[in-house]
Amino acid sequence: MEATLSSSFTTSSFRSSVFLRSSASSSSIDAPRSVAYNNPKRFYGSLRAVASVEPSSDHMVSLDLSVSPRVNAVKPSKTMAITDQATALVQAGVPVIRLAAGEPDFDTPAVIAEAGINAIREGYTRYTPNAGTLELRKAICRKLEEENGLTYKPDEILVSNGAKQCIMQAVLGVCWPGDEVIIPAPFWVSYPEMARLADATPVVIPTDILDNFLLKPKDLASKLNEKSRLLILCSPSNPTGSVYHQELLEEIADIVRKHPRLLVLSDEIYEHIIYPPAKHTSFASLPGMWERTLTVNGFSKAFAMTGWRLGYLACPKHFVTACGKIQSQSTSGASSISQKAGLAALGMGYAGGEAVATMVKAFQERRDFLVKSFKELDGVKISEPKGAFYLFVDLSSYYGTEVEGFGIINNSESLCRFLLDKAQVALVPGDAFGDDKCIRISYAASLATLQDAVSNIKEALLSLRRPIPV
Repeated sequence: MEATLSSSFTTSSFRSSVFLRSSASSSSIDAPRSVAYNNPKRFYGSLRAVASVEPSSDHMVSLDLSVSPRVNAVKPSKTMAITDQATALVQAGVPVIRLAAGEPDFDTPAVIAEAGINAIREGYTRYTPNAGTLELRKAICRKLEEENGLTYKPDEILVSNGAKQCIMQAVLGVCWPGDEVIIPAPFWVSYPEMARLADATPVVIPTDILDNFLLKPKDLASKLNEKSRLLILCSPSNPTGSVYHQELLEEIADIVRKHPRLLVLSDEIYEHIIYPPAKHTSFASLPGMWERTLTVNGFSKAFAMTGWRLGYLACPKHFVTACGKIQSQSTSGASSISQKAGLAALGMGYAGGEAVATMVKAFQERRDFLVKSFKELDGVKISEPKGAFYLFVDLSSYYGTEVEGFGIINNSESLCRFLLDKAQVALVPGDAFGDDKCIRISYAASLATLQDAVSNIKEALLSLRRPIPV
């Protein structure tokens, strides 16, 4: 049997003819989202995927292979897809320089690793409470008070399997179907998709590189209405490295106060990776914002603990309870071993102590190298990152170029494909983050690796003859 599936599905190896049918007419898998969300019964009733299996006998068996319209509405993560593609090329022997993933190249500090190893040796390998161990939640409370000026109790903390899970649960926990989630662009790729999974509508507000990709209060005010439920802020930002200074956050808070339903999700996962004179301000520390703010943080970035999968949510108890319900019916509590390691991380000193400071110093050196290098290229626009470990650079002046044997470079995705092919450097196209003029470069790699990557990128870009503006 042979199988073919419309849209983005791939051909399977078993012999069946897979196709889509509507009770009224044929339909593609990408049925309008408005039908799925506004009239789900009609959508479920009319859209189905059928596999016609033809065994040796003459009879036919029809199987319903449809998936949820909620899932069909979600785009896969381009950062994950490009990372996987680059990894596959490396495994095939192609010397690709991977600058797509947001993963520090440093080892987890030894004191943290030892805490995890000791947890295993001491048999600390069983389930923990769903919300996390009491000792870790108490330590998180101390951290938030000492470093962020925030006062929480342990029952206002939820420990999860990474900050990403915390964000997903927060969006699910507070949004009603039809609510709007306000997302400044460029944004982390998962924010809009999480909103869609919650049956909410992502409302994207573009920002400008000339404003360092920071949200203008007047633009925020113009988008708010009675459906506005959640504003997502990420500072320091992925993908831009921008940092919201306190004065700007206070202006945003003034607008938030005027909307009783509006909450704020403050993604602070990069808070310790910040370059002087920039300073981090927790949104919940602003007057009147504690009750409205769901603060997300974790251990992956600053402590080089990506694989440990450990994050936390801090917010008023009723929100923690709601998010805890979701967690209890999905993953349950985070790894007991990781929680012991997280406890050790919080014991390393203010802002992670010397170990984190050493990493941040290296990140800043890499940032300075990249900024200087790309400024040497004609037609490139840059907003210097103030934190995180990403450079979001505008290379749109190269769009419109036709390359023999490749085709026309007309957007960020085609440019990234060209650079992967010509320079053998894996980068993430800006359209994944809501800004097609730019590409994201992760400098969570050694300086020597970055030097090789920049040399390759420059050579590839210089081989292009940029279109002459008319």
